[in-house]
Amino acid sequence: MFQNITAEKLHELHLNGDVTLVDVRSEAEVARGIIAGALHVPLHALPTRVAQLDNTRPLVLYCHAGGRSAQGCLFLAGKGFREVYNLQGGILAWLSYGFPLDSRPG
Repeated sequence: MFQNITAEKLHELHLNGDVTLVDVRSEAEVARGIIAGALHVPLHALPTRVAQLDNTRPLVLYCHAGGRSAQGCLFLAGKGFREVYNLQGGILAWLSYGFPLDSRPG
């Protein structure tokens, strides 16, 4: 199972370097900006790239509004990942707090 996380809480954890961020949006969406340091793994590619993710660290997945990332979280939880979080409201929630975006994946 996974849990939702707020943009405020994610910002706090991200500043401390306590999580790995995974952006599951499309290439076109990522071209408009990404949270600094996030890995870009489109949702459709997650099954083929799951071995690249560190299951010993908390993972936070996000998409545009939270739907696709929730699907990704369910998938990873089913693969044995224990600390998986979905950014509630997606990147829209992140932006609503005025948090910054970067221009390229980490």
